[in-house]
Amino acid sequence: MNPDLDALKPYPFEKLADLKAGVTPPAGLSHIPLTIGEPQHAPYPAALASLIEHQAEFARYPATAGLPALRAAIAGWAARRFGLAGLDPEDQVLPVNGTREAIFAFVQAALDRTRPARVAVPNPFYQIYEGATLLAGGEPLYLDCSAESGFRPDFDAVPAATWREVQIVFICSPGNPTGAVTPLVEFEKLIALADEHDFLIASDECYSELYLNEASPPPGLLEACASLGRHDYRRCLVFHSLSKRSNLPGLRSGFVAGDAALIAPFKRYRTYHGCAMALPVQHASITAWHDEAHVRANRDAYRETFAAVTEILAPVMTFPTPEASFYLWPAVPDGDDERFTRALYAEEHVSVLPGSYMGRPGANGINPGAGRLRLALVAEVQTTVEAARRIRRFIERSL
Repeated sequence: MNPDLDALKPYPFEKLADLKAGVTPPAGLSHIPLTIGEPQHAPYPAALASLIEHQAEFARYPATAGLPALRAAIAGWAARRFGLAGLDPEDQVLPVNGTREAIFAFVQAALDRTRPARVAVPNPFYQIYEGATLLAGGEPLYLDCSAESGFRPDFDAVPAATWREVQIVFICSPGNPTGAVTPLVEFEKLIALADEHDFLIASDECYSELYLNEASPPPGLLEACASLGRHDYRRCLVFHSLSKRSNLPGLRSGFVAGDAALIAPFKRYRTYHGCAMALPVQHASITAWHDEAHVRANRDAYRETFAAVTEILAPVMTFPTPEASFYLWPAVPDGDDERFTRALYAEEHVSVLPGSYMGRPGANGINPGAGRLRLALVAEVQTTVEAARRIRRFIERSL
């Protein structure tokens, strides 16, 4: 087997299962998990209807590039959403089976092992960035996202000598697990650094449509390119998905868009990889990308949940003001996120994820996720509010 497999760290949910092992929660309380970022709102029904309508096309092999109608739908959506002058559906868009698969595959295709191969990732982070890097023979460079930096990476803190070893920089905006949004000016700064030091930017924007202020949608990397007059999106790729936007995580449908000089070799890699999107899934995706009404309704539901939960927890926990995504990133009152997680499960039958499981020790030797929790507010509002009440009750009882 590939010896690089030995470099992979235990996945956060494996560690959580070990942490909870041997604990018997109260039988009289139903289990409420706030751990996995799997939307529980109803999936977009028109997409499901389209899937059924085209089910006979499961009998056909799909092409790696996807249907022209799907690429056109994606290009049109991205141009409208991010104010782009244009996005060529032939050369600058590639449908993928969800952002997780595409992010992992892109690193395998893009990293050059013949020279220093560092991949900069926000810390804490979505674990696929690290795993993909290690299995491609690269070395992760952890960029701490602390309260002092607004829970975003501080690019100014990276020395020029280090930048010269970096081949890919991952951005996650809105952030998982922090919910922080990268401002347009920071995207522009990163683009300038990429030009100076010759690295690629991979922007994971799968939470971009879940924002709490309807008047302030999060900016994106291609939007920053457009603001600079950089309509070839050189060095830049974005990753988007229907999983969160349309409550369709099981559809495994998303896209990669940006620099045609990166899309072309990535498409060639994927031809050998054998991961073309099934045709009925493509038709369902076309339907979803053409409709915004269900996305606005989805945001309204998350706003209701966030408003209720933050009102309950604010008196007993501190957390950054939620901007986007469906995560809350509170500090644990006594700073021990593992102890809190195990005890909360034992006493209130609520599962949360220790923040330390999503981070690594940074440049100062401190894990920036330690002492925090990731709460995935994905269930219907009544269930999530009940979980918040139990958390507050647990904290007040512990004081």
